[in-house]
Amino acid sequence: MTVQVHHLIGGEYVAGQGQHTISVTNPANNQPIAQLNAATEAEVNQAVAAAKAAQQEWKEVAVSERARVMLRYQHLLKTHHDELATILAKETGKTFEDAKGDVWRGIEVVEQAANIASMMMGETVENVARGIDSYSYIQPLGVCVGITPFNFPAMIPLWMFPMAIACGNGFVLKPSEQDPMTPMRLAELFEEAGAPKGLLNVVHGTKDAVDQLLTHQDVKAISFVGSVPVGQYIYKTGTENMKRVQAFAGAKNHMVIMPDADKQTVINQLVGASVGAAGQRCMAISVAVFVGNTKEWIPEVAEAVAKVRPGLWDDPEAGYGPLINPAAKARVLELIQSGKDEGANCLVDGSDFTVTGHESGNWVGPTVFSGVTPEMRIYQEEIFGPVLSCTEVDTLADAIALVNANPFGNGTSIFTNSGAAARKYQHEIEVGQVGINIPIPVPLPFFSFTGWKNSFYGDLHAYGKQAVRFYTETKTVTARWPESGIVEGQNLTIALK
Repeated sequence: MTVQVHHLIGGEYVAGQGQHTISVTNPANNQPIAQLNAATEAEVNQAVAAAKAAQQEWKEVAVSERARVMLRYQHLLKTHHDELATILAKETGKTFEDAKGDVWRGIEVVEQAANIASMMMGETVENVARGIDSYSYIQPLGVCVGITPFNFPAMIPLWMFPMAIACGNGFVLKPSEQDPMTPMRLAELFEEAGAPKGLLNVVHGTKDAVDQLLTHQDVKAISFVGSVPVGQYIYKTGTENMKRVQAFAGAKNHMVIMPDADKQTVINQLVGASVGAAGQRCMAISVAVFVGNTKEWIPEVAEAVAKVRPGLWDDPEAGYGPLINPAAKARVLELIQSGKDEGANCLVDGSDFTVTGHESGNWVGPTVFSGVTPEMRIYQEEIFGPVLSCTEVDTLADAIALVNANPFGNGTSIFTNSGAAARKYQHEIEVGQVGINIPIPVPLPFFSFTGWKNSFYGDLHAYGKQAVRFYTETKTVTARWPESGIVEGQNLTIALK
């Protein structure tokens, strides 16, 4: 039995009138578990109009009350944490532990949104000139849009709409049509937390809905997370239509391994960072850079990765789940084959992996290559699968040059016991997020998620203080109140002399 996924428009849950029906499938066996009707043009317009109308009242709500909605919301998310993780795991194929992490990282952003009052404080200077004061206010934009990917259906929507709405905006969310049930449950809990109807709207669909939101005259800002080609399209189309855009795109994240690092720590951390979540995360470590004699560790890394066993979401022994769909699997397998064809050494080959009883699922086993060079496709392209490429350099300077030559700049890490080496790496590397003895350096929400180069198109990043700047405008007031205007007399003012 399949579930009908509804849109949320103006506080009403509707199946929608769209004739394009999209099937949501279980990645473990490709059987349908839900379906949705893609939103029509009229329904998208209704969602934007509802967000605009609700925002006109919401922007006048005291910032402390907006914060209280977020406090109630984070409480509900914590209460329903395991329920959300179960929904998420079933529709994405993630293991239950991985799904819980997805939900929890989103909750952390909602907790930061509850701190909105202090983040929206303006600035004041008295006597910028004689008798003249200047001060600034931070005010909301209007209607903001979020377009989110399949791989984090809880965390990434929660990066967006709580911060935007806490700033005083209305919001339209267009989540991935491949796993829409988690975002819908997030929306239900948001309304249960006391958010006004129409403030958050959710529409489902594909490129047609996205294009309409990118060009809609009442949309002021667009947040996107996804692939490089789509990210470039979103940024170009949105900005051409005078929207503020932040577009988070692809990655090719390197872990640099220095000879003074602890070998077992490196191996343990590299296994999960490379093939965890089936490699379907923009902060996965897909390239290990072995400096000097650490290349001798590669066989042990391959041996450790080979022990990881994919499985079903509720299998406590599973290291990760299936890829999201057959097309994703086919692309990963094609890239694995390209690595073999171009001369890389396939030390662990997951091409033929399957799970007994679920042979039709989108399974790819852990895969490790050595002898990878920058000219190979498996180095140049984001694989988005459980594939680790190992490359070798002689020095730290060589490692820095290799990473800086890569067109992506999402995340990187270095494992070393040398403070000087770590300082040199963090200072010279041209990547937005750096981990030192930490494999996946995703910042906590009081900082911001700061990808560089082709990993990000825009100026202001997600969550933290930068998100507040993205979702608001600053108004500066310069005021003079001449003392000659003071009215004097009994019961009107206190005598000045």
